[in-house]
Amino acid sequence: MNLIATQRLLEAARGDRPADLLLRNARLINTISYEIEEAGVAIFEGRIAGIGDYEARETLDLRGRYLAPAFLDGHIHIESSLLTPPEFARAVVPCGTGGVFCDPHEIANVLGTNGIQFMLESSEGLPLQVWVMIPSCVPATHMETAGAVLKAEDMAPFLSHPRVLGIAEVMNFPGVILGMEEVLRKVALGEGRPVDGHAPGVRGKWLNAYAAAGIGTDHESTQLEEAREKLRRGMAVFIREGSTAKNMQALLPLVKPETAHHFAFVSDDRHADEILLDGHLNATLKMAVGLGLDPVLAVAMASTHTARIFGVKETGAITPGRFADLVVLEDLKDFRALQVFHRGQEVAREGKLLKDIPPADTSTVMNTVKLPELGNESLEVRAKTAKVNIIDAIPDQIVTGRSQATLPVRDGVLHADPAQDIAKLVVVERHGKGGRIGKAFVRGFGLTGGALASTVGHDSHNVTCVGMNDQDMLLAAKTLQDLQGGWVVVRDGRVLASLALPVAGLMSDQSAAEITPKLEKLHAAAHDLGCKLSSPFMALSFLALPVIPSLKLTDHGLVDVEKFAVIPLEVADAG
Repeated sequence: MNLIATQRLLEAARGDRPADLLLRNARLINTISYEIEEAGVAIFEGRIAGIGDYEARETLDLRGRYLAPAFLDGHIHIESSLLTPPEFARAVVPCGTGGVFCDPHEIANVLGTNGIQFMLESSEGLPLQVWVMIPSCVPATHMETAGAVLKAEDMAPFLSHPRVLGIAEVMNFPGVILGMEEVLRKVALGEGRPVDGHAPGVRGKWLNAYAAAGIGTDHESTQLEEAREKLRRGMAVFIREGSTAKNMQALLPLVKPETAHHFAFVSDDRHADEILLDGHLNATLKMAVGLGLDPVLAVAMASTHTARIFGVKETGAITPGRFADLVVLEDLKDFRALQVFHRGQEVAREGKLLKDIPPADTSTVMNTVKLPELGNESLEVRAKTAKVNIIDAIPDQIVTGRSQATLPVRDGVLHADPAQDIAKLVVVERHGKGGRIGKAFVRGFGLTGGALASTVGHDSHNVTCVGMNDQDMLLAAKTLQDLQGGWVVVRDGRVLASLALPVAGLMSDQSAAEITPKLEKLHAAAHDLGCKLSSPFMALSFLALPVIPSLKLTDHGLVDVEKFAVIPLEVADAG
């Protein structure tokens, strides 16, 4: 804020100049003192001039409704909403969300710096503050083929952008802990800035080393004691409640008033249809309070704590001098947003955006699906033994289990086995870089036939396909090539449902309202195949993420995350 703007704001704060807007009779949620004040809030030139009674050119009587800081999501991949930034804003702003700290590593793994630039440009001028953390893991590991490679020197130029805050989740935690030079160069870029972590299951001396490298946050805890240890070692704990990973119930008992400033809420990955149906952080707050968390503390964990962790001082609380990013709430139980203000302007009312948002220019991020030629034998699994390692899908988690099973063999080819709830899983490289195909088997989808496929396959975003027979799996993959990205359900040689995601193979060019019926049809079709997972496509996408334990599949093959190495599909004969 320049000198003249500061002087004008101070005049309004002193009462020597009328405010632009006075919000009267508010029950102000003070997330600094953790209390509810009955007071007015004066707004001048987009900022909060003062708390109390003021003269103003316009007055709005809130009639005792609650006034909270607009909500801040501490870690999200906008691409995983399946929406471009403008459409994401259209969906979440009416829910009371005022800002997000996003990591565009999904699109960066497809398009590198061009993808990051697209996310920065398309998130400019929205009624939603989009801060960006620069992706540190493109690709996430050496055990997969991504569409791009980002080194420290590729990341550095973005740090001069005013909305770029620091370094996004450092997923290669073994690389950090073991002191790999290139990984530490990336972490070093964040000196004096926030550096987000990603340390699933990391405990003991390895956690000491990870924290010692300068990693400040973690959103991957799934167990209370794991989160407690990270808190004790100085890391901010992000409690995640997303479309697939749901960790709040396990972690919320750890939150105490004296340590709550080290906690914040994040969604990580949340689909458009769930946002439209349930909401965004307002749904998280509803759940947290329903589980017994104090409502004022809950709001603080979705605003002030988040801003403080990232060093953001101009928003996140209702105090003089900060931007007037506010939400009027009906109550502190359901957290329904009645009105939303961005920089002092009302931008949403009763669940509706008040001003239209221009669509993103997607011309530079299309036509990214380049599959190899796939024939009848491309997906066959030939093995010397019928006993293989199995990935076990765990409902509502992105971690997986592991087991072994003996599969049916016909003509030397291994097959899926519905009797054991075991489907075939393949990952096909889709960036035009050699066309590798990884093959394995997964338990827990419940499929009785058909196939599901997606170009959203964290984090390299190759084609991930699960199915009970090769013919349907081949059709699913080829359909994604025709769509230039998306989700598809196939059975008996027929496409039952599909959603095109042509923007980098990750996002639709339509709104949440437009794609939600297609998502509903996809999920219904998947469940008609017997799928018993609540978010089958999100679960499918994370089966290709080789930085989350225990077994995952990439185009390079079956990855043992604990060993951080590709392992054989076949189980060696002990004899």
